[in-house]
Amino acid sequence: QVQLVESGGGLVEPGGSLRLSCAASGITFSIYDMGWYRQAPGKQRELVAVITSSTSTRYADSVKGRFTISRDDAKNTAYLQMNSMKPEDTAVYYCNAHYRVITYTYDYWGQGTQVTVSS
Repeated sequence: QVQLVESGGGLVEPGGSLRLSCAASGITFSIYDMGWYRQAPGKQRELVAVITSSTSTRYADSVKGRFTISRDDAKNTAYLQMNSMKPEDTAVYYCNAHYRVITYTYDYWGQGTQVTVSS
């Protein structure tokens, strides 16, 4: 059974920092691309950052220079370090594991963790 469990969300003041973690089980973690997505109330889910199995990274323009995605394959865990946070970063953050081989695509999601940026 595949599980992605996010942790580290909470309330932070503008300008503050949070570190999200995504612990994976039931998959061969090292071959999966890991992503963080977020969904604010009334908005569609959007990509925040992705780190591939070869550790290439990609970020949404809105978080470039402020957020850093990383992974530790030995711990089956992906991270999202969020600095200089803004109120518009408020959303539910979801972890995603993605793997594609030939015609098969495997996508798994965590349950989400709430991040609120407010004074």
